[in-house]
Amino acid sequence: MVRSEFLTNLTEKVRNSPNNKKAYYSLKRFGIQLIQRKTITQLQTEAEGTNELKRTLNSCQLLALGIGSIIGTGIFVLSGEAAAKYAGPAIIVSFIIAAIVAGLAAFSYSEMASMVPISGSAYSYTYATMGAWIIGWDLILEYLLAAATVAVGWSGYVVHFIETVSKHNATKLIVQAPVAWSDESNSFYRTGNAINLPAVMIIVALTILLIIGIGESAKVNTVIVIIKILVVLLFIFACCGYTKRSNYSPFFPPNEGSFNKYGVTGMLHGATVVFFAYIGFDSVTTTAQETKNPQRSLPIGIIGSLLISTVLYIGVCAVMVGIVPYQTLDSPSPISEAIKGTPHGIWLPIIIDLGAIAGLTSVSLVSLLGQSRIFYSMAHDGLLPSIFAKVHPRTRTPWVSTIIIGVVCATFAAVFPLGILGEMTSIGTLVAFFLVHLSVIIMRFTHKDVPRGFRVPLGPWVFPPIGALLCLLLMVTSSKETGIRLAVWMGIGQIIYFAYGYWHSKLRHSQQHQLVMGVDNLATELDIQPVTNEYVSEMTVFDEKKM
Repeated sequence: MVRSEFLTNLTEKVRNSPNNKKAYYSLKRFGIQLIQRKTITQLQTEAEGTNELKRTLNSCQLLALGIGSIIGTGIFVLSGEAAAKYAGPAIIVSFIIAAIVAGLAAFSYSEMASMVPISGSAYSYTYATMGAWIIGWDLILEYLLAAATVAVGWSGYVVHFIETVSKHNATKLIVQAPVAWSDESNSFYRTGNAINLPAVMIIVALTILLIIGIGESAKVNTVIVIIKILVVLLFIFACCGYTKRSNYSPFFPPNEGSFNKYGVTGMLHGATVVFFAYIGFDSVTTTAQETKNPQRSLPIGIIGSLLISTVLYIGVCAVMVGIVPYQTLDSPSPISEAIKGTPHGIWLPIIIDLGAIAGLTSVSLVSLLGQSRIFYSMAHDGLLPSIFAKVHPRTRTPWVSTIIIGVVCATFAAVFPLGILGEMTSIGTLVAFFLVHLSVIIMRFTHKDVPRGFRVPLGPWVFPPIGALLCLLLMVTSSKETGIRLAVWMGIGQIIYFAYGYWHSKLRHSQQHQLVMGVDNLATELDIQPVTNEYVSEMTVFDEKKM
């Protein structure tokens, strides 16, 4: 009924317009601005059609990519801070809650990936439901800053390893950010340090590896993941015998008067802090067009990697807070700090440091991989300059976007501190998860008959809505400064979209012809003067001048 009234009013406006040409052009322009979505058929055709990327990945490699992207900074760096400052021994519950939020998102990602097996992750999924620019720009924030965050954490473990082995203090001038944020003045200030040189070096090395080829990158990542899992298991089994029951009591330390300081609320805030530990599984979906059987392999890689990582996380936390009092874990290397409560001496800390270095390397690798594929997809759609979609003729990788991303990421890692980078990564990820949940709900009603290799259990009325609400809950717990920075970032994105993306969108130009034909048919039915080809040409020239 509402649609009928809308069409009736629209028809009257067109019929009564004193200038049919002006009415036609206004209607055409209005329609183009509203319809900026791809159909599910278009996305599936792109996935099945011409693919410049090389399909080399199987289920095991995707599983390794997921684990490689998940296990890293969250457990090796942030777990100690969350236990010492917010949750205490209940950090175990914090990780479980964060896993539930991430698990619900993994279900939604798996369903969308089985429907639309195309590079671009959440960017491609939301293109069929609510437009893609906002989520694409948000994913740029997520992957770019995730790689930079991990690189900063990597440099810290490298310095700790050097100090442990050599017994000499590694210089802090090359590993600390030159700027920091002051909570008192709410502004940045100079720290007097130089750039974080190790972080820059690892980003450069991984960028070169990604240019060489996705197959080679996946093989290197698989080796790193195996080392990382073995080291984590070594810590669990070598130290579990030294846990003390007294260190688990009280499991929920009494709240100290602050909302986030221990107690149940502290445990919930701890879940927000360690949520960073679970981001990264979505990067598996960015390799859809480089996977041999994406409909089958993508859900395995997404859900499997999350399950394995969750089990390892809970094991590490249970042992870590059981070895030493949780108050002592506020350290850049909490696992190494916990080992001091055991008689294992120097050999185990060295192995743990090496495992952390390897683990953080794989996380940064997969983040850079996902970012370059997001750029490739957006450039392929005309929302970014076409140079980002340029593929190397021999390695068949998007080498230009990989280089540009590497340079920008290295700059962020060199300048900004870990805290700011981590907070921005987490909130960017939550936005992406929220939109993917909404996409699953929308697609269940608009595309019921489209084959799905995986379906979200209890969807669309239970798991997707709960997942979306939990994402909103964690976003609300973020700091005010983080929210402002996100708003500024998204505002910059809208400026870029209206300055370039809107005018160069391939989808916009393909829909323009369809709109012209539709309005011409409407004009014929209403006995309105038809639009001449000369007028359409004039409007096209006018468009080009505005571009």
